[in-house]
Amino acid sequence: MSYFDAASGAPLHPVARQALLASLDEGWADPSRLYREGRRARMLLDAAREAAAEAVGCRPDELTFTSSGTRAVHTGIAGAMGGRRRVGRHLIVSAVEHSSVLHSAELFEVTEVPVDRTGAVSPRSYADALRPDTALACLQSANHEVGTVQPVAEVAAVCREAGVPLLVDAAQSLGWGPVEGEWSLVTASAHKWGGPSGVGLLAVRKGVRFSPQGPADERESGRAPGFENLPAIVAAAASLRAVRAEAEREAVRLRELTARIRSRVPQLVPDVDVVGDPERRLPGIVTFSCLYVDGETLLHELDRAGFSVSSGSSCTSSTLTPSHVLKAMGVLSEGNVRVSLPFGAVSEEVDRFLEVLPAAVAAVREKLGAPTPSAVAHEDSLVVDALGKRCPIPVIELAKVIGEVPVGGTVRVLSDDEAARLDIPAWCEMREQEYVGEEPADQGSAYVVRRIS
Repeated sequence: MSYFDAASGAPLHPVARQALLASLDEGWADPSRLYREGRRARMLLDAAREAAAEAVGCRPDELTFTSSGTRAVHTGIAGAMGGRRRVGRHLIVSAVEHSSVLHSAELFEVTEVPVDRTGAVSPRSYADALRPDTALACLQSANHEVGTVQPVAEVAAVCREAGVPLLVDAAQSLGWGPVEGEWSLVTASAHKWGGPSGVGLLAVRKGVRFSPQGPADERESGRAPGFENLPAIVAAAASLRAVRAEAEREAVRLRELTARIRSRVPQLVPDVDVVGDPERRLPGIVTFSCLYVDGETLLHELDRAGFSVSSGSSCTSSTLTPSHVLKAMGVLSEGNVRVSLPFGAVSEEVDRFLEVLPAAVAAVREKLGAPTPSAVAHEDSLVVDALGKRCPIPVIELAKVIGEVPVGGTVRVLSDDEAARLDIPAWCEMREQEYVGEEPADQGSAYVVRRIS
């Protein structure tokens, strides 16, 4: 089985396993106690904090261990907003932030900064979003779904000039290197770089106004209540140091492998859109979407073939809504596949994936079939009733009938699937047809497409 979903959770690094087992024997006592076992536990905790702080690029007394990356984000945003409550309650985020950031932002007045089709923000957009009552800005270092690296240093400079702290979610990038620029807060999660799950990092620069929210606690500077999971913390810090030592060499190797996937997939599989920035990207992530494919079914096909991958398709979600990242980028969401290679992934596995993928996509397309669309002709236009049909059926039905109208004629696709709002315009761009727009309908919406060729 080839595990290609490291962006969700990397396999436990061998160094993490060794450190975890060793610290289970040595680090079980309360590090706040003064007796021998407590002093030994405190030494382990202090050493782990120093190692993690060195990797982050901060002072040890600026770094807090939390129970997860999500908890680090929630604590960081709440504490920074609490520390600057006299300034205001305005928060700036990008449209492609991790859900932990977006959920935290719901508690405040939010400005959501858009991204381009590669998934990147513009520093100018952050500058334009700043207001006198802006208390905090948030920006991920790199996107977890498409791998696009954000201009953190430039955005940090814009925020610093305005006196606004910047919180950077570095969950996906910290294993590759420290965050660039003059950031104010950084969060990360150990299971993203091969540490154990249940350990997050929160770094708060000295001078940043920060007020921990909730009941006070004496541990971790009052920012992470409860007894420290010392064995997991030691393993997280040890594995972070280990992956950093390998990062430069491994990045070169994984970039070659993902570049191979980016170039070969469109050659092997028709009607594919490779998304994300082709250059400014993390080494191990590549994402593409396949027309006329149910994302969940494709993942099952690849799983049966021995590959573990993930998807941002609406079809894989119980809410039947497309990934907020793909939606913000304005790219195709149906049949979406994210390949995220772990440290140590070998060339032969990638080659085998490229051999398996075309047949898997073809099998899904054949399995779905192309149901005979319910189309009604009105001179130079057609109405396709796709109400009640989920992705990718509305797009399949559109593709089947577009040739039945003359050049200049239109097709109106009736659909109540949220994904159609994203996938039909994306199909038009891929097929060089004109997307006229969305119109209200008795049920759902009517998406109007004009035939150009």
